[in-house]
Amino acid sequence: MTSTAEQTTAKQPLVTDLQSVIGERNVVWRPEDLLLYEYDGSIDRSAPRVVALPGSADEAAECVRVANRHDAYIVPRGAGTGLSGGAVPLRDSVVIGLARLSRVLEVDVENRVAVVEPGLVNIELSNHVEQFGLYYAPDPSSQKACTIGGNVAENAGGPHCLALGTTTNHVLGIEVVLADGTLLWLGGPSRESSGYDLRGAFIGSEGTFGIVTKVAVRLLRIPEKIHTILAAFTSLDQASQTVSDIIAAGIVPAALEMMDRVTIDACEPVYHPGYPADAEAVLIVEVDGLTEAVDEQSALVEKICNNNGASELREADDVEKRADLWATRKGAIGAFGTIAPSYYLVDGVVPRTKLRQVMRQVQTVGNELGLTIGNVFHAGDGNLHPCILFDERSHGEVQKVIQAGEQILEICVEHGGALSGEHGIGIEKQAYMPLVFTEDDMSAMKGLREAFLNPEHADDEAGVAGRTPVSERFNPGKIFPGGASHGEAYGITEHSVRRSGRGDEV
Repeated sequence: MTSTAEQTTAKQPLVTDLQSVIGERNVVWRPEDLLLYEYDGSIDRSAPRVVALPGSADEAAECVRVANRHDAYIVPRGAGTGLSGGAVPLRDSVVIGLARLSRVLEVDVENRVAVVEPGLVNIELSNHVEQFGLYYAPDPSSQKACTIGGNVAENAGGPHCLALGTTTNHVLGIEVVLADGTLLWLGGPSRESSGYDLRGAFIGSEGTFGIVTKVAVRLLRIPEKIHTILAAFTSLDQASQTVSDIIAAGIVPAALEMMDRVTIDACEPVYHPGYPADAEAVLIVEVDGLTEAVDEQSALVEKICNNNGASELREADDVEKRADLWATRKGAIGAFGTIAPSYYLVDGVVPRTKLRQVMRQVQTVGNELGLTIGNVFHAGDGNLHPCILFDERSHGEVQKVIQAGEQILEICVEHGGALSGEHGIGIEKQAYMPLVFTEDDMSAMKGLREAFLNPEHADDEAGVAGRTPVSERFNPGKIFPGGASHGEAYGITEHSVRRSGRGDEV
């Protein structure tokens, strides 16, 4: 028997209109099914009005037009692995999920370019082009689950982005749906383009400018040789100094990652890496390129590690042994479940030379608030990922965790860093934007968003006075202060930024 809630939802014209475009089975509207789309990898929650799952770019564009006719906000969604609340659908939004758009459309081996759909899982692209001796460089730790479209939205990085850059450095062009349902390309499959770099502006816009429906990416040749070194240290200071010394020596490794003692303890019963019992930190350094250069640089890295007191070194050249060295780092986040059922991952950035001071201060924050913090992060570019471990079912824990995250971000900014390295602002960090940006800065950013969301004829599609502003059509309530309250699902409604940097206190 159909419940009253189901009958009411089924009668919504929005649901019916979406079903007429993409089919009944591709529209999710029952309350119990919508629960699957109310969250991403962050702690925030908000249920959507309805979820549409288009099967093509044209269907995605038509879904936008339907949503406009019904005066609905729109939230694009990939795999939902984001960590800042970017895919959480605020304001009773229509979610346009891109999971069905998951194909590799074209591979140009000669020019090393691929065109893919946004729902393609990151690692599947490298798997697909490996037969041609090619790979796709950006590799978030969630690459077995996250999608290329989501990577574009957040300008995602990954362990191997130290030398090669983040997503924006590997995307040549994107096909997008704008606020009025128009489909167009920004950039393209060519490596050169003229005019304003609208492609670059769109990447990292966190779904607030429109929906990505195709992505042209550049591919790289698999290096002639790859050498991975794992070094264990008896103190975080030793490991941090090693990071600085490697870069100071003129070496820019393909990857330079660090894990602390808490992370080691979490991973040991899961992956059994057998790290030394006295290890307080582990570094993974990967060097790639021509054989002669790799051999020379690897020897220098080993020397620097030994000079800083490394208690153990492990090395690998072949694929399987290198994968073994990486397994713990790649799976570290999941292993934190051996310590606590919930985690909150902060994504601040600091100069490499400040790593030691900042790591000490992060530890102090945890001690003062009675929280366990594990650190597993991209040490080479100073992108910290303190993981605050807690139980969200315990009264007051979420409030403490958000307080700790705020203090850590303040520390990062005070040391000349930034609010985010790759996870975006979303809901999580919007209250802290004044730590870095002035009102004029944010006004300019909003102006750019409005330029994307207000095509000349958008008002014809969007409706009449008093309806949803087209300038907020996509992913409302994200990035800018006041858009949403981080942790509201837990009853938290206020955040205070005590040391506001360039902006005013909020």
